[in-house]
Amino acid sequence: MLGHRFSQYIPQEQGGNSKFDQLLNIFQQLLLMTSGDVSQAMSWLSELDRQYGLTSDQYGIGDFFEDLKKKGYITEENEEGKLVMTPKSEQNIRRSALEEIFGKLKRSKSGGNHHTPYSGTGDELSSDIRPYQFGDTLEQISMTESIKNAQVNHGISDFMLMENDLEVVEKEQKTTTSTVMMIDISHSMILYGEDRITPAKKVALALAELIRTKYPKDSLDIIVFGNDAWQIQIKDLPYLEVGPYHTNTVAGLELAMDLLRRRKTRNKQIFMITDGKPTCLKEGIRYYKNSFGLDRKIISKTLTLAAQCRRLDIPVTTFMIASDPYLKQFVQDFTKVNNGRAYYSNLQGLGGFVLEDFQRNRRKNMK
Repeated sequence: MLGHRFSQYIPQEQGGNSKFDQLLNIFQQLLLMTSGDVSQAMSWLSELDRQYGLTSDQYGIGDFFEDLKKKGYITEENEEGKLVMTPKSEQNIRRSALEEIFGKLKRSKSGGNHHTPYSGTGDELSSDIRPYQFGDTLEQISMTESIKNAQVNHGISDFMLMENDLEVVEKEQKTTTSTVMMIDISHSMILYGEDRITPAKKVALALAELIRTKYPKDSLDIIVFGNDAWQIQIKDLPYLEVGPYHTNTVAGLELAMDLLRRRKTRNKQIFMITDGKPTCLKEGIRYYKNSFGLDRKIISKTLTLAAQCRRLDIPVTTFMIASDPYLKQFVQDFTKVNNGRAYYSNLQGLGGFVLEDFQRNRRKNMK
């Protein structure tokens, strides 16, 4: 069972990266699944080694464990003497998530097929390169790439530089965006034999690293919602666990709106990753719950908040990890009231959808 879940991370060839790097990639996936439990992740790694022969006579799991400590990924130097991840390990998990979730979606320099459109005319140069288009400015031209193209296309002996040889460095808008990501941690996120919380954590980690490295002036707040809703820090994501909770979508939206009110940016958005219907409200100190269907009282309050977000120019993009027709109808109603967007039942494509909408909403010209 464990091997089947991780077959995609088992190296097919032993060349390329070192044995340590190959094992580290698998170990990081296990850390996310165990919510940061280093000992459990090591036990699972040993089990995978028995199934797939990940190690060799020259380099074993014991060597890997010692290297993890020597290289600063794990430590026992704490009050409890417990094996824990270090900040270096947490940062490496974010970087790996960025590459795994968004890396393959990066557009090629020649345009190609990709999920995201070009950035358009802006004010800041980015690292992306594309063919010259009418209206591009001289300072955008990448002379190195353009001359290389001219040599390939026309030869060195009869050198000439034509328009179709030119490539330019893309520009980014100087807009800043405030994003709140809501993650459902109700019990159903691990029910029915499907781990839905780990992909949600990976996407949040990847988005956090993308914003930190490419859009440092943007903000990302992450909240989780079950019976209640509360804010967590990015460093808490690898340790996030599902609880015995119902789904209080109202509490999540209220907290998200409150966080965005404090942000002074004009572009604001909410991403909501959930797999089920709203089943809970808090009335004073009492919880009103109904998990037997779409409760009119709960749905009405949820739709009211969707409309409120629309009045505040805050689009909500819902990623519904479920395919039940009646749940789809609720999400369609929610999306229509908010004038947002929705995606359904696609764990594999979740990262692509998040990246597409993040960049789409980031380029909006809010009035």
